[in-house]
Amino acid sequence: MSFDANRPDLTVGVIGTGAMGRGIAQVAAAGGMNVLMTDSRPGAAQEARDFIDKMLGRAAEKGGMSKDEASAAVNRIRIAGGPADMKPCDVVIEAIVENLDAKRQLFAELEAIVSPECILATNTSSLSVTTIAAKLKTPQRFAGFHFFNPVPLMKLVEVIDGLQTQNWVSEALMTVGRRMTREPVRCTDAPGFLVNQVGRGFTLEAAHLVSEGIASFADVDRVMRDVGGFRMGPFELMELTGLDVTHPASELIYNQFFQEPRYRPNLIMRARYEAGVLGRKSKKGFYDYDAETKPIVPPEPPAPAAYPGNVWVSPAEPRGHAALTELLRKLGASIETGPKPSANALILVTPIGEDATGCAVDQELDPRRTVAVDTLFPMVKRRTLMGTPVTESVYRNAAHGLLASDGVPVTVCRDSPGFIAQRIVAMIVNIGCSIAQSRTAQPADIDKAVTLGLNYPNGPLKFGDVLGPGPVHKVLASMHRIYGDPRYRPNIWLTRRARLGVSLLTPEP
Repeated sequence: MSFDANRPDLTVGVIGTGAMGRGIAQVAAAGGMNVLMTDSRPGAAQEARDFIDKMLGRAAEKGGMSKDEASAAVNRIRIAGGPADMKPCDVVIEAIVENLDAKRQLFAELEAIVSPECILATNTSSLSVTTIAAKLKTPQRFAGFHFFNPVPLMKLVEVIDGLQTQNWVSEALMTVGRRMTREPVRCTDAPGFLVNQVGRGFTLEAAHLVSEGIASFADVDRVMRDVGGFRMGPFELMELTGLDVTHPASELIYNQFFQEPRYRPNLIMRARYEAGVLGRKSKKGFYDYDAETKPIVPPEPPAPAAYPGNVWVSPAEPRGHAALTELLRKLGASIETGPKPSANALILVTPIGEDATGCAVDQELDPRRTVAVDTLFPMVKRRTLMGTPVTESVYRNAAHGLLASDGVPVTVCRDSPGFIAQRIVAMIVNIGCSIAQSRTAQPADIDKAVTLGLNYPNGPLKFGDVLGPGPVHKVLASMHRIYGDPRYRPNIWLTRRARLGVSLLTPEP
């Protein structure tokens, strides 16, 4: 099929002019394409055009484009009366309500209006591209073209191949995406596509560990910001997007994957969703809100003014032993170097995927004096520790006071395989590996999509490389063994690369 996506007079149709539709129309017009847009609500398309005019005007004032360029872009946008006016279009992008019947009905109507060479695309974020196209006469020219909100600021667009999508269609959309100054990433149709799949690891695992009583919402957010390096914690993120968006998407992905355990939703999210406790938009969520709709975050308690006499660090994890011993020397701790701790020493262990209880029992240590420290991540901005269920408060407080003595905050959680950050990041990595193993997308594209679409500090595969495929595999394998829950089983993509000692970005021929 000869389709010139670089034609200067390429016309893009946009149906649905809400936040997504008007954003798509804006970047298309700014990218030099002609735009026809329409909406079922009378006056909505004109309101969207006026909004775009205002946004491009602001961009010109800030130097993002010239006034002439802004004016020319707005002049390339025309209002259409309805789908029947889309006949001149080379590409039509649907951005209407997330309802399968409504989308199918619209595309069936469009199929009889536009030329046989016109590409039909859906901006759906949660429905199957293949399913939407299934009843079309020409599903070969249909694909997903998934933008992120707000479209003008979010550079990513996912180009999704349905089961019958022809290659020329996706290649053309990749070019159109670049003309819109987006970064296109191509993938095959799968529940949640790329970004929304990986995002489940961040939010769902956080909800699971809170529901187990391991840590509070605020503590999880603090750890994932300071230890994991994320811009927002998982609960802060859900407060912003709203549980009325996050939870239904989570249940949909779970069910579309035939109840794959990795995507199992959590009861604390469902309860809040059903109660209308949605986050910032309802002024109550995982956090309470003040009169200015700012979250009321419980303050961190001060570190105890306690300090241990002697400290013994377990050598069971050599890397953790070395990192923690170096830190303790800087803190001026009195470190024992014998093969076993003395009778009253604070015992510190550095588990990867294990809990403090397992370390104490397996290493034949006194559980009343044992405290675990997370050394898988840099201990620079925050440190995480946990005791066994019988760790005496005097030892837990001594560990807390020591590790906070240089002013770095410390989060104390309850005993858990993988602490907080180990658990959540390992799940993100595992889902990324699952996407790579299923050939939904190329390894580099998975990381590109996640960093652009979710603003994570690393893509899932690079995250695994930074921490080490071996340690990440160990976290998952340990959680799988301890919990007996298949949600934690390591993906074979991760397992093989961990055993070979190669990067998770290593592709297969």
